[in-house]
Amino acid sequence: MFSFKEYSREIFVTIILVLVLIVLRVLIANLIRRFAATSHLFENRTNLVIKYINILMNILITTSLIVVWGVETQDIFITISSIATVIGVAMFAQWSILSNVTSGMILFFSFPFRIGDTIKIHDKDFPIEAEIEDINTFHVSLKTKEGEKIIFPNNLLLQKGISIIPAKYEEREFFD
Repeated sequence: MFSFKEYSREIFVTIILVLVLIVLRVLIANLIRRFAATSHLFENRTNLVIKYINILMNILITTSLIVVWGVETQDIFITISSIATVIGVAMFAQWSILSNVTSGMILFFSFPFRIGDTIKIHDKDFPIEAEIEDINTFHVSLKTKEGEKIIFPNNLLLQKGISIIPAKYEEREFFD
């Protein structure tokens, strides 16, 4: 039979860890947003960084809870290796998904273009000239001059030649 007295320490530590997670998520998100505002970073990139940090914190808290509740180390390694094997096989079978995620990370960290840039994708069969609306993990959202919305996979952006078209400024005559 389950007894609260028997597991009181584990329950107390679990509650504390969950509260710490909530407080850390709020504090870190606020710090990152402040830094992004002072550095003039795009909101989409800021939200992506916050999302990745939240995932990392969730993994750390989950690992801590596993240790607190006394799960055997051997059981943890067996579970992790089983999950890694399944994910590895699934990703190998779905290489395009892995390719898009990897390409999304490369685009995120290398900054070849930014949201709001107009790009031209040099594709022999389907050339595209459009403005970048959003950069996601799997794809980039583009909008043509005609208003057509195009979702373009990240891995193709790295495979195709791309020109960044500079913003056009109106030429005006200046008078003294």
